[in-house]
Amino acid sequence: MKTKSSQLAAHIIGGIAFLSLPVLFSPDRATAWRIFTIAPFQREFLTYVLLLAFFYLSYFYLIPQLYFKKKHFLFILILIAGYLLVSYLPHLIVVNRPMPLPGGEGFKANDKPFRQPPNGLMRGVRDFGQHFFQFAITLSLAFILKIMERWKKTEEEKAAAELAYLKAQINPHFLFNTLNSIYSSAIKENADTTANAVVKLSGMMRYVTTESQQQLVTLEKEIAYITDYIELQQMRMGNTVQLSYTVTGNLTGKKIAPLILIPFIENAFKYGVNPEKPSLVEVVIDIKGDILELKTHNHKVVTKEHTHGESLGVINTESRLNLMYPGNHELVINEDDKEYLVLLKIKLHD
Repeated sequence: MKTKSSQLAAHIIGGIAFLSLPVLFSPDRATAWRIFTIAPFQREFLTYVLLLAFFYLSYFYLIPQLYFKKKHFLFILILIAGYLLVSYLPHLIVVNRPMPLPGGEGFKANDKPFRQPPNGLMRGVRDFGQHFFQFAITLSLAFILKIMERWKKTEEEKAAAELAYLKAQINPHFLFNTLNSIYSSAIKENADTTANAVVKLSGMMRYVTTESQQQLVTLEKEIAYITDYIELQQMRMGNTVQLSYTVTGNLTGKKIAPLILIPFIENAFKYGVNPEKPSLVEVVIDIKGDILELKTHNHKVVTKEHTHGESLGVINTESRLNLMYPGNHELVINEDDKEYLVLLKIKLHD
């Protein structure tokens, strides 16, 4: 809504500025308000009104509906008709009237002499060149603005499609891991644990299928989703993994892109847990004003199925960060033979 209001204001200001040009550059502007009674000025001002009307006709209809849809013949016919209208209609509407000359009848002592319009071939040559130039500038400006608008819209649609694709890759992966956690609990025949896990999974699925479709979600909901995920992992692993999870700072009134943090946390569990070796997973979320800091730390574990590295979810999330937070995030990933560390800073939305 704000963008549309800004665009409307820009068009109004631009239109007023454009119609001010014949007044500011008229040789008769020294006559003050009497300038509007002079036939040459009236024709020139009417020409600018017609040019402005043709600009919006081109911007809203001719270019998008005819030119972009390859209806070039009709487009050219309307251009020619528009040019003839701009060039000759002012001369048909505004007829020269006798003007008082210095010392003549009707001329007052304090009057400034009016400009006398050129006649015949001189006027025709001058008007043709001037009107053609003005017409070409008007059409070119409409083309430039419409092409820029179309390019911006294409970029926005491309970004939205890419975000939707990345989310579609990430979400099923989370649900798959969560179902594995519940399956492990069910095998142990722990009814209370399984029931609690099902409740948490239900909340997570609701979040993924509804909230995550939004551009932004409240930070409280995102952290709640992460907490449920970590608790499900803890139910599955029991005491076999040294797990540390802390959240500090004020979550209220902040918003964040959905599912932007969880891939790094999921990656720490996926590649940092091995029942046969000492395992460590550390997750720290700290909110300082409008800055969120995420730290994930895990021991590197090598199994037969995979070696440690960036998962598809992490790679896709890096792309999402570049799209959603250009210049407003910092991501550092450090690793050696034994440990893997992620440090992420994001400037939150209010």
